[in-house]
Amino acid sequence: MIYPQNFEQKIGFDQIRQLLKDKCLSTLGEERVNEMNFSDHFEEVDELLNQVAEFVRIIQEEDNFPDQFFFDVRPSLKRIRIEGMYMDEQELFDLRRSLETIRDIVRFLQRNDEEESDCPYPSLKKLAGDITVFPQLITKIDGILNKYGKIKDNASTELSRIRRELANTMGSISRSLNSILRNAQSEGYVDKDVAPTMRDGRLVIPVAPGLKRKIKGIVHDESASGKTVFIEPAEVVEANNRIRELEGDERREIIRILTEFSNTLRPSIPEILQSYEFLAEIDFIRAKSHFAIQTNSIKPSLENEQLLDWTMAVHPLLQLSLAKHGKKVVPLDIELNLKRRILIISGPNAGGKSVCLKTVGLLQYMLQCGMLVPMHERSHVGLFGSIFIDIGDEQSIEDDLSTYSSHLTNMKIMMKNCNERSLILIDEFGGGTEPQIGGAIAEAVLKRFNIKGTFGVITTHYQNLKHFAEDHEGVVNGAMLYDRHLMQALFQLQIGNPGSSFAVEIARKIGLPEDVITDASEIVGSEYINADKYLQDIVRDKRYWEGKRQTIRQREKHMEETIARYQAEMEELQKSRKEIIRQAKEEAERLLQESNARIENTIRTIKEAQAEKEKTRLVRQELADFRESIDNLTSKEQEDKIARKMEKLKEKQNRKKEKKQNGTKEQPTVQQTPKATPITEGCPVRIKGQSSVGEVLEINGKNAVVAFGSIKTTVKTERLERSNAIPQKQESAKSSFVSNQTQDSMYEKKLNFKQDIDVRGMRGDEALQAVTYFVDDAILVGMSRVRILHGTGTGILRTLIRQYLQTIPGVRHFADEHIQLGGAGITVVDLA
Repeated sequence: MIYPQNFEQKIGFDQIRQLLKDKCLSTLGEERVNEMNFSDHFEEVDELLNQVAEFVRIIQEEDNFPDQFFFDVRPSLKRIRIEGMYMDEQELFDLRRSLETIRDIVRFLQRNDEEESDCPYPSLKKLAGDITVFPQLITKIDGILNKYGKIKDNASTELSRIRRELANTMGSISRSLNSILRNAQSEGYVDKDVAPTMRDGRLVIPVAPGLKRKIKGIVHDESASGKTVFIEPAEVVEANNRIRELEGDERREIIRILTEFSNTLRPSIPEILQSYEFLAEIDFIRAKSHFAIQTNSIKPSLENEQLLDWTMAVHPLLQLSLAKHGKKVVPLDIELNLKRRILIISGPNAGGKSVCLKTVGLLQYMLQCGMLVPMHERSHVGLFGSIFIDIGDEQSIEDDLSTYSSHLTNMKIMMKNCNERSLILIDEFGGGTEPQIGGAIAEAVLKRFNIKGTFGVITTHYQNLKHFAEDHEGVVNGAMLYDRHLMQALFQLQIGNPGSSFAVEIARKIGLPEDVITDASEIVGSEYINADKYLQDIVRDKRYWEGKRQTIRQREKHMEETIARYQAEMEELQKSRKEIIRQAKEEAERLLQESNARIENTIRTIKEAQAEKEKTRLVRQELADFRESIDNLTSKEQEDKIARKMEKLKEKQNRKKEKKQNGTKEQPTVQQTPKATPITEGCPVRIKGQSSVGEVLEINGKNAVVAFGSIKTTVKTERLERSNAIPQKQESAKSSFVSNQTQDSMYEKKLNFKQDIDVRGMRGDEALQAVTYFVDDAILVGMSRVRILHGTGTGILRTLIRQYLQTIPGVRHFADEHIQLGGAGITVVDLA
């Protein structure tokens, strides 16, 4: 069940339908978009989502899917069910091309006929499983129509004869007219550039009105200006009559051919219409797939239970709208389960509560209509049997309903029909009437919803509903975050704590007089103001620790990546080491072979010299000693060579890392640097790595005295380089010696500087050291005001910090923070 009737309009699904229609190729798909309905059957929804997910893969991975001819010829097929009716040439041509598309799609999806598990698109293949294709019909149509969709001359023997005779008669008339025209031109009756033309399906000659009696024949027409008449010469009247007869015969024969084909087609019309339903379904799935790609939608993990566990969910219409302006949507993280079924969202106005509500309603409805949804792939989604929504103003003059009455009517219908499989979405719960009774009724209704086990998302400003969520199982608070310092909404949902309306802060930002705000605070009481302030502090602290946790996660991820990279480098090093050892062994083997060859050569020489046996033995012993020394030398050289190669490999990897850090442009610059020009007195120079240009006054050995504006300094010549720029003059008193790297560092430091420091919980010496560094950095980056959070406690930490602040020349003034922003627990410091 979906309530109310204009549910789709309230959540924006009517716009989704229109976007899908625009992506359809024919009225086939558009009808399917109109018929798209909400379903709570798990198998049906799962199959629809699988079909779209598979088609998304086809669009992204395949380039030969046959989607070129989507024509809706169902009206023509239904018309020729009546005996004697026929399809005209264009309808038959559309039928032929669309039947071909159906055949090609079925072939594409069934091209892998192995096991079902091996099919790349099992859901789409199942959809195409029972579809009949009609290759014989396509062949018959090809025998009737040519490639341009016109009846062929040889579609029948009679048509071939008629067209042959028609061509001959036309040729005869053309020859006769040309002969008559040449005679008329030679006599001067007709201009030289005149040619025969067609009027009322008959060939005629254009003639001036004053000369029309010079040519015997029938006047058929005259021009709009009256300066030309069109005469059919008497010699071709009979031939033109024959052409008209042949054209009539041709038309009757074409109708006979088309009627005969329609009679052949008529028994197969039910199966053909079924095939067109398949084509309509493919067009519909294709439109949903293109929309999914446009909105980065996926099929999340679908569970057959009531569940919302969404990560980085996005409202698709808001996403498309902001993308036109180069902006991005803040994603939504939300979780509803059996333990936390109803979420009470509170927070400031214009903070995103209603957008959050509509996002939940729209994405859940899209999902159960078989559409992919824009959220992270680790999300889990469930199904609901019914969805109810109460949002906006439904007051009616005709029905005598006020805004509050319409809300109560909706609550009555929801309480009557909701159950444990329902999802309720209520905006500004209990609003529209006197707050106390409105809040009480809203709490009573919420109690009934909770007893029935209903799931829901509800937005409110009422404190009693926030307390109800804290005290009852099944209901949980959530807050739309708000930046109190920047006074702007963050559009982020945080589940676990209620949110503040920031009424006082927003009123102060708008410019409401301070005395009015003070009176309002006194009226509502300090207890309410303090509770609201504590709530803001809780939200702020939770944001702070959430940011810390996120930073730790990022660092852990970075550390894991670094470890993985080092492990990969170690593996590569081990492989390189093995390769070096292998090459060294091969080289040692080669050296030994050379040594053996040398030994054998020596022995051969001794034998040839016929030396004495004793001398030969001595030579052999010497060679054996030589071989042993070679072996030892080879082993030592091998170890040294391995060590050298390992050292070179490490140097090479270090150079690669340096190149990655310094950029790829440094190497060619070093290779192409011309020979340095010596530095002489009077030449313009600058210190390497800096931009300021000075003039060399004198050179003393390896040192040079350089004037940068009005400042003189002694610099080693090896730190200087010549410059083509003009040196700074002495009157330039604002000369800067800060390098670009230092300036960038200072700029980045200023961007990342936080104006608040929290020293609560620190010992005195730790807090003073932290405040010292903090104030120094603040003065360095040029901050005018900072805040030190030290808490109240015994006041010792506050006293120590303020005593220290009195000693700093850069501190102009310090005082307590405003009572509603922290009071004596925070010191606001104004810097000179």
